[in-house]
Formats: sequence, structure tokens, C-alpha cells
Amino acid sequence: VQLQASGGGLVQAGGSLRLACVVSGLTFSNYGVGWFRQTPGKEREFVAAIRRSGGSTYYSDSVKGRFIISRDNAKSTVYLQMNRLKPEDTAVYYCAARNSGLSWSDQRGYGNWGQGTLVTVSS
Repeated sequence: VQLQASGGGLVQAGGSLRLACVVSGLTFSNYGVGWFRQTPGKEREFVAAIRRSGGSTYYSDSVKGRFIISRDNAKSTVYLQMNRLKPEDTAVYYCAARNSGLSWSDQRGYGNWGQGTLVTVSS
């Protein structure tokens, strides 16, 4: 199983980026997928998640209204559209496939983590 995250980069505050997570090695449409982020010295934190059908989405309070998660099951890809970026959004962003019934925001409910993509927002 592989999850390949991409799309990170350097952007000015107020700008936008779109991350992509391409999943292979499993039946993509059977899995919910989440995005998490981590900065040095801090624990990994939940950002957003989407159910396997794409019918329901979940967001942390810090990104709600600015970020949009979506998926294309035909392409085995989950996207994270990040708008109105802030310096505090700077982090390595990871995607992971959900494999348990724990809360969508609980990282223990996810396995098969991708390698991460770095997002840097300058002020």
C-alpha cells in the first residue's frame, strides 16, 4: 500500500495550494482518507477527512471554511484545496487511509501513512 502526497510548496499568506494524495495497493473506494499535519516539536494534528463515498467531510476548527477536501475514486486520489493560507498553516502535511472506527480526527484510526509534503506560508 502506498500513499503519495504532493503539491506542497512556498506560498504567501492569503494564497492557495492544492495537495493531492494518490493511493495505490488497496481498493480506494473502500476507505476513508484523512489529512494531518505536523510541525517540529509538536504532535501531528488532524486537518480534514472524507468518507469513502465522499458524501461526508470533516474539518478541524482551525481550517474550517478555508480548506476543502474532496476525492476522485476513479483516480484513487484525495485532494486538499487550501485557501486563505496563514503562516500557522506551515507544516508537513500527511495523508492516511482510515482503518478503524475511531473518531475521524484520531490519528490512531489511520494506517498506511504517506511520506508527507511540506507547505510553507510566508507572512
